[in-house]
Amino acid sequence: MSQCLNPNCQFLNPPLTKFCQRCGNKLLLADRYRAIKYLGEGGFGRTFEAVDEHRFDTPCVIKQFLPQLQSSAALQKATELFKQEGMRLRDLGKHPQIPDLLAFFEQDNRFYLVQEFIDGQDLLKELQQRGKFSEQQVRQLLNELLSVLEFIHNQNVIHRDIKPDNIIRNGNGSLVLIDFGVSKQLSATVLTKIGTITGTPGYAAPEQMHGHVSPASDLYSLAVTCIRLLTGCLLEERNGDWVDKLFDPMQMQWVWRQQNVAVSNELGLILDKMLLFPISERYQSAAEVLKALNSPPVSFPQPKIQVPVPKISVPQPPQPQSQSQSFSEDLGNDIKLDMVYIPGGTFTMGAPSTEYRSRDCERPQHEVTIKPFLMGKYPVTQAQWKAVANLAKVNRDLQADPSRFKGANRPVECVSWYDAVEFCDRLSQHTSRSYRLPSEAEWEYACRAGTTTPFYFGQTITPELANYDANYTYGLGRKGKYRRETTPVGSFPPNAFGLYDLHGNIWEWCADHWHDNYQGAPNDETIWLTSDEKSPRLRRGGSWIYSPDYCRSAFRNGFDAGYSFGNIGFRVVCAAA
Repeated sequence: MSQCLNPNCQFLNPPLTKFCQRCGNKLLLADRYRAIKYLGEGGFGRTFEAVDEHRFDTPCVIKQFLPQLQSSAALQKATELFKQEGMRLRDLGKHPQIPDLLAFFEQDNRFYLVQEFIDGQDLLKELQQRGKFSEQQVRQLLNELLSVLEFIHNQNVIHRDIKPDNIIRNGNGSLVLIDFGVSKQLSATVLTKIGTITGTPGYAAPEQMHGHVSPASDLYSLAVTCIRLLTGCLLEERNGDWVDKLFDPMQMQWVWRQQNVAVSNELGLILDKMLLFPISERYQSAAEVLKALNSPPVSFPQPKIQVPVPKISVPQPPQPQSQSQSFSEDLGNDIKLDMVYIPGGTFTMGAPSTEYRSRDCERPQHEVTIKPFLMGKYPVTQAQWKAVANLAKVNRDLQADPSRFKGANRPVECVSWYDAVEFCDRLSQHTSRSYRLPSEAEWEYACRAGTTTPFYFGQTITPELANYDANYTYGLGRKGKYRRETTPVGSFPPNAFGLYDLHGNIWEWCADHWHDNYQGAPNDETIWLTSDEKSPRLRRGGSWIYSPDYCRSAFRNGFDAGYSFGNIGFRVVCAAA
């Protein structure tokens, strides 16, 4: 058959017909390419299976540029980008696992791309016919496609629509990544500026649905593809709504492990990191994932203890001076805010490269000297939050009860960095004492309490020592109960300074702006800021929803200061007398 390409006709004509029998439109493109089957359409046009009559009816694919844009200026800009896309696809086609670009031209005031037809079966059909993929199959998929992504990202291109039906296994058994019609340059483009969003719900990264992309967006979609192939769970439509067994919208997290997938902890952790919502917490390049995927399992030296349970150093009682300077702030209605004296000292901030699952942003290690200060014994609780939220406003309104997991003695959460600052401002105004968020250096110094190990209780961590996602392990730790919620403050052992809940439970906001590493970092307790007030702010400590490596004393990440969620809270500090 011969498909008419007139968008207002689309009549299916008999084979070898030169002009459409309904509208009279010319059926051959560039006098050689004939569309024979409609395949689908997206935001920028339609795709057809076709044949090249100059090459003995060799199969090919036609992509017709047909954007739904109202503004002529926007259409002109989009057309310019489409031309650039053609040249970029020509370069990408040099990779053996990307379809080759055969032609790019204009006809009847419309633009067309003609690409190589990949003879094979896409992975969606393969999943439906053969069932769930094994870990070995997924590892092979990752090794192949990550190399492809490394190639396209080095060309300043992001695919933006990775999913099983856009991955074809050809006759040689190699995987081919198709449908680059929605890819774009890394720099800002006109399509972003005119508000065009591309990608497939259920696979697209969260930032992509808001028009922002990076190489980490492709890595996110690739990880979603992998967990769907591992579990066999695809999006299902029920009564007009989409249902996803692998994603919990209430907790805003992927719950694919609940499907009892037979997968190693190493691969599971890699996929989980690719799936993290904050871009800064994911792998930043395909090369990083490949390195993690193909690194040998980390072996740990045998600890001095005889059983795989960490030895806990019993905190020494505070010295008399510390006890005399610690105090409890009375917030009314029998609600106290306990402040613990932290003696000054010098420590090594950051993690050595030998620390398991440490990251480059935690380096270079550097010595920091901290002056004495006081820090909240616990993260701010919901009872303390309500007491302060009822005080006079300083700069912004505060919700009296923002937390998702209710409990007077549970940490307050669902508070932004700005909310935490307002809390400090109200408390300062009420008490005539200067309260604030800790600097990042103060936080790590207080957390370590003189230790140099990944956690203040030693080399590893177990669910009896902190609240985190115990489906995952660290070092010689073991799996255990994943609580899926916050726990009352003080439920786990304190450190040597007498501080609780610094590992897990909730993230804790710090005052600093995010920096990619410690180059140029202060060597004292100074709050490290940038010239851009809108830069992300620091979070420390991990949380109930994250794996144990995020709970390490050195772990750090940046987040939008306006973001609030059920695993982010804070604790306060003030100056020592």
